[in-house]
Amino acid sequence: MRAREPDSSGFIERDGVHVHWERFGAGGPAILFFHADPIVNAQMWKAQISWFARRHTVLAFDPRGNGRSDRPMHAAAYDDDEFIADAIDVLDVNRIERAIVVGVCQGAGVCLVMAATHPERVHGVIAINPGLNLSPPHVHRVPGGVGFDDEPQSDQGWALQNRHHWLRDWRRFTEFFFGELLPEPHSTKQREDCVEWSLEIGPETMLAGWGAAADLRADPAAAEDVCQRVRCPVLVINGDRDMCQPPERSHRVAELTGGELLVLEGAGHLPHARDPVKVNLEIDRFVRRIAGRRRVSA
Repeated sequence: MRAREPDSSGFIERDGVHVHWERFGAGGPAILFFHADPIVNAQMWKAQISWFARRHTVLAFDPRGNGRSDRPMHAAAYDDDEFIADAIDVLDVNRIERAIVVGVCQGAGVCLVMAATHPERVHGVIAINPGLNLSPPHVHRVPGGVGFDDEPQSDQGWALQNRHHWLRDWRRFTEFFFGELLPEPHSTKQREDCVEWSLEIGPETMLAGWGAAADLRADPAAAEDVCQRVRCPVLVINGDRDMCQPPERSHRVAELTGGELLVLEGAGHLPHARDPVKVNLEIDRFVRRIAGRRRVSA
């Protein structure tokens, strides 16, 4: 049972790929929630959607590969440009000219790319632990220097983030992965939710998108340029116990965009799931500031 059912829902279709969207509430400014990446679906925002739909038009969509969206099996279908085009089509079909976009991890990086390349569609960006290559990765993400496609030397810890382990035991990887991403005490329910959503994509589809192009996020110079091109207000939320994206990336995004940086002590990679009240209040404060800055409409 969901806290709130959508007021409307449907599919957009591009190049034969159907992407499922949902709309909740009414009022401006509109808020569009991005996925993190295809490993989870739009339900990852369930603690935000019902709360913000009391006062705003809220949109969310399942990423290609998960939820009710199609599962294309070629890497190009998962390029950043495709996710941005999906988001714009979701806005268009709902007759939303501009929205505040909210993302976490890779989705936060894509939100920033969207703000830089389609500024006319974005009022502001909330980037939670953004995934842009603005600093070296955590050293534990490449244990022993073994690459993702190499035969693993271990079946423990971050060595499970490996093509061969994914195909052998996808559930084991996701249970480990979301345990790391949600290090806060009493996070059992959030971890279980994420694992169940990850099973909707499975390793084969996840691997199909692994080689997708993320040129403007992956190249350090391009990622820096993206941030410098963002002209809308930006709020960066960083969990200081994030085991996925190094905190330096959040600090750098805030610096380059001239945005606001909020560091949550003791928080991991998914603070919107583990501490939704705190995160919702901070997002609400940011949204109210944007709404007061200029006249906006849904």
